Amino acid sequence: MSVTIQYINVDVSETLSTFTKSKLEKLFHRYEFLISAMVYFKKEDGEHNTGKICNIEISLPGPRIFATSNEDNYEVAVRETIKDLERQLKKRKQSFKPY
Repeated sequence: MSVTIQYINVDVSETLSTFTKSKLEKLFHRYEFLISAMVYFKKEDGEHNTGKICNIEISLPGPRIFATSNEDNYEVAVRETIKDLERQLKKRKQSFKPY
């Protein structure tokens, strides 16, 4: 499992990095066909209540899966993005054919 985290217009946070990696590890253990993940944290100016964006792109056999969320807290954004990814991965796993 390879996880790359990038912070765009945001200060680097070790606690946020470890939180995100722990959440992604659970996903990688549940779906063993995942290869790597790219995580982007952004801060959008002008948004009063929201503006903390988490983008996650997962590499796996076939097309990549991408999810994003815009929340008022980065931890909540990570949770929501991973929920979206899990929904997409369940659909993808059903389309795999065992040989």
